[in-house]
Amino acid sequence: MQLSEGERKDLRARARALNEAELVILCLPDEAAREAVGLIENPEVRVIDASTVHRTAPGWVYGFPELERDQRARIASSKRVGNPGCWATGFVALVRPLVRAGLVPVDFPIGASGISGYSGGGKSMIAEFEKKDSPAYVQTVARSYALTLSHKHLPEMQKWAGLSHPPVFAPMVGRYYRGMIVEVLLPLWALPGKPATADIHQAMAAAYRGEKLVKVEPFDTVPPKSLDAELLKQTNGMELFVFGNDKYSQVRLIALLDNLGKGASGAAVQNLNIMLGLPETTGLV
Repeated sequence: MQLSEGERKDLRARARALNEAELVILCLPDEAAREAVGLIENPEVRVIDASTVHRTAPGWVYGFPELERDQRARIASSKRVGNPGCWATGFVALVRPLVRAGLVPVDFPIGASGISGYSGGGKSMIAEFEKKDSPAYVQTVARSYALTLSHKHLPEMQKWAGLSHPPVFAPMVGRYYRGMIVEVLLPLWALPGKPATADIHQAMAAAYRGEKLVKVEPFDTVPPKSLDAELLKQTNGMELFVFGNDKYSQVRLIALLDNLGKGASGAAVQNLNIMLGLPETTGLV
């Protein structure tokens, strides 16, 4: 069913379309997504919600298939799946394996940072960076935001990484359209077991061994000079890096992904495939 422009504003037409669907992907602002879910009365309708509101909600499965060994089975059998946020995807991918392995305590103070293309901010931020005739237009190269330390992805970052407290999160946005770096810094000397860089990498590699869309880069004592936030733009995978200095007992964990790919629509398609029993990477590159 395809709704006309007028029908999209008609509550009854929207409700009819939602209840006649086999599976619905919601790409709406938070309040509109909450309203849409409330319109669904047919118990057979399955939902993937890309908004923030259901990512930690009771009865909803978190749509990060690589999270746990049984996560795919949970997604496949669920009627309600919350698609992860882009920042949370990178953060959880980096931290959850280390918490699960006991290398990072659940109450360990963790900081995270990174930079994303401006498309991650939606229509309003895209207008800021692209529409020169807009009063909100900016010429900044990069800027920090969420200075209240209350970013909307924090609840899912904390819950699905398995932490007792939310991380101290310092995101930035840059003057480029898509692609992102998410970074977690770990002082290994402060961890209970005093792990080495190789121990961190081993746990990470074991967690994602055999995955098609999440790749842990080989451990290399001579790292590249830099990483480009746009490296994986227009792809649906994610690459994880472990860089360390055992002299100072420090590690930088870095996730590279496209905020519109594995961080958004790519993840939704992956979840769609799992829920419909299709090959997981169908339609993804």
